[in-house]
Amino acid sequence: MNTIDAEQPSNLRKLFETANNQRHELEQSAAQSNSSTYQDNLRTAIGAFQQCQQLTERLAIFSPNETEDDIASGDLQFLLINHYLGELLRQDSITDRKTALQQAQTAYERYLKLLDTYDLLSKADSKVYQRYLSNRNDFSLLSTSDPTARRNTKITRYKQEQELKLKLRSLAQVPLALQNDDAASREIYLAEIQLCTHNTFHALDIINQELQILALMPKTSPAPQPEEREIDYRHRNGIPNKDSSGYSDRLDPPLSQLLNKGKAGPMLSKDGKPLKPFTLLDSRQRLQNGVFGPDHSLPTMTIDEYLAEEKRRGGMIDGGGQTSSGGATQEEDEDDMEKADAETMKKREWDEYVEANPKGSGNTLNRG
Repeated sequence: MNTIDAEQPSNLRKLFETANNQRHELEQSAAQSNSSTYQDNLRTAIGAFQQCQQLTERLAIFSPNETEDDIASGDLQFLLINHYLGELLRQDSITDRKTALQQAQTAYERYLKLLDTYDLLSKADSKVYQRYLSNRNDFSLLSTSDPTARRNTKITRYKQEQELKLKLRSLAQVPLALQNDDAASREIYLAEIQLCTHNTFHALDIINQELQILALMPKTSPAPQPEEREIDYRHRNGIPNKDSSGYSDRLDPPLSQLLNKGKAGPMLSKDGKPLKPFTLLDSRQRLQNGVFGPDHSLPTMTIDEYLAEEKRRGGMIDGGGQTSSGGATQEEDEDDMEKADAETMKKREWDEYVEANPKGSGNTLNRG
């Protein structure tokens, strides 16, 4: 083995450690998953794990002719490269969603295939994996339609996940002196692989559900180009296109085209056949228009017409005064002494009445 071949495994470990640190930073990041900063860091982490995968294949770290015992304890962590890659690809919101999900699905499948090659899948996980291989497109962890069975399956898988997390947490709390032990570190890696396998089947279930939803969504057509929008506008408004005769750069069409979008013309042909649809109006139509009119009376004549009509009926006179009572005003005759005495007596009687009945004398209800 030359010097370059001896340095490549150490480079793989450094690259894997760098990619794993970037993944942990994304998990602890406070930025939103759809923000540009988060997506840039995500693309960087995806690129780092893809380099790890390529370097692993180049160095032939894993071989189908080997067993679990043939894998060095320090190389067990490289089995998780495709799992971590699938987790990151699921969070990609820049790439087309369907493409990102399919890439994540492929990474998860590579991870499970590698574990199956080394017989690292438990009996329960091996059954689920065989069920997935038999029906990739419709795979679901909750295969039955019975609500009780589905609920029990969810509870069982949740308990398994909590047990695996507890086991991994307890192994991680082993003293540093024991962590350097080959057997202890190997047990930690195998426990992490079991937890990641559990999460992989759950992720494949979610990916299939999302792909089914995307398949039902209508395909969005690309935005029309400016030339296509112009052609569509001319078509809707009856304006000739550039390739047709009668084309004009005018934005407003002629009057003949503005009337009914170019449909103005005779309604009947010479033979009496209708050339375009029309509506026959009758008394029923007029009554209907009256029913659906405003709720107040509209004026039927102008003010001048109303005044002229009133004058014609005799409701108005010219000049004003007492002529409306019918007759001219009679002038008072100063020499008529009898009439003057009668007016004087009338005023005197009124004065005597006012003195005899002062104001308020009749109001006896409010007196104390």
